[in-house]
Amino acid sequence: MTGYTQDEVVGKTCSNNVLRHLDKQIESLCNGDCPLSETMELSESMGRKIRVETEAYLRHKDGHRMLVSIRAVPIRNAEGKITGAIEIFREKAHKEVVLWKMKQLEELALVDPLTRLANRRHTEANLQRRIEELNRYGWPFGVLYIDIDRFKKINDRYGHTTGDKVLKLTSLTLQNSLRPFDFLGRWGGEEFVAIVINVNEEQLLQIADRALRLLEQSDLRVEAGKIHVTVSMGATMAKPSDTLEELLERADQLMYQSKAAGRNRVSARMSA
Repeated sequence: MTGYTQDEVVGKTCSNNVLRHLDKQIESLCNGDCPLSETMELSESMGRKIRVETEAYLRHKDGHRMLVSIRAVPIRNAEGKITGAIEIFREKAHKEVVLWKMKQLEELALVDPLTRLANRRHTEANLQRRIEELNRYGWPFGVLYIDIDRFKKINDRYGHTTGDKVLKLTSLTLQNSLRPFDFLGRWGGEEFVAIVINVNEEQLLQIADRALRLLEQSDLRVEAGKIHVTVSMGATMAKPSDTLEELLERADQLMYQSKAAGRNRVSARMSA
C-alpha cells in the first residue's frame, strides 16, 4: 500500500523517515497523539482493551501523501500485562470511487495520460456545468488554480523523466488533499485546476491550505538527494455573473500574485 518492502521498514520507526504520519491538521502524529501510545495508555488506565481509531496521511515511498484509516489495539502477554500494540492501516474507501471515475473518463478519452487526472477538455466541461448549476440552483463552488513552483528548473537540472515524477507526485498529493467529491484536472504543463464544491470562502481556503501543507511534507528522492515540491495557488469563489473564461482568468491572476509574493502560498479574492 505504501510502496515499501518488509526489509525496508522492519526494525525502523517513523523517526527514521519512514511513512511519517501526519494527522488531519497536518501535524506529526509521532510528536503528539500516536495511536500506538494512546491505545496502550488508555487500556492500562482503564483495565480493559481500548481500541483507538483515527485517520492520517502517510508518505508513500514515491513521495506523495495518501489518506488512510488507522486502528490501534494493545497486545497483552500471558499475565495480562500490556507489552505493545498493533496498528492496522486501510486506504480510505473513496479510492474505489476515484478508480470508478477514472475508468469512466478513460472510456471518454478525457484523461491526461501522465497524471491520470481529467484533461483540460474535461475540466472545462465540468467547470461550465458547475457555473450552470450555480446560476440555476445557487450551488456554491470555488476554484483553485495551481502551478508547481520552479518546475522549469527541476526539468533543466534533473531531466524530463524526473519532471514527470514530480508531476505525478503533485497530482496524487493534491488529489488526496481534496474531498472525494471535489474535482481535480491537469490544465496543462505544470498547472492544475481544482473545483471545490459546496463550500464557503473560509472552507475553500482551509482546503487550499491543507493541500499546500501536504505538499510541503512530500518530496521526491533522487540520487542527488531530495526534491521538495511547492505550489502557488489562486483561490476564488465563483459568481453567478462569471463566464468560464472570467472565472479562470481571475484564479490565474491570483496564482501569479502568489508567485510574486514569494511562492508556496495561496492568494484569494472571494467577494465581488
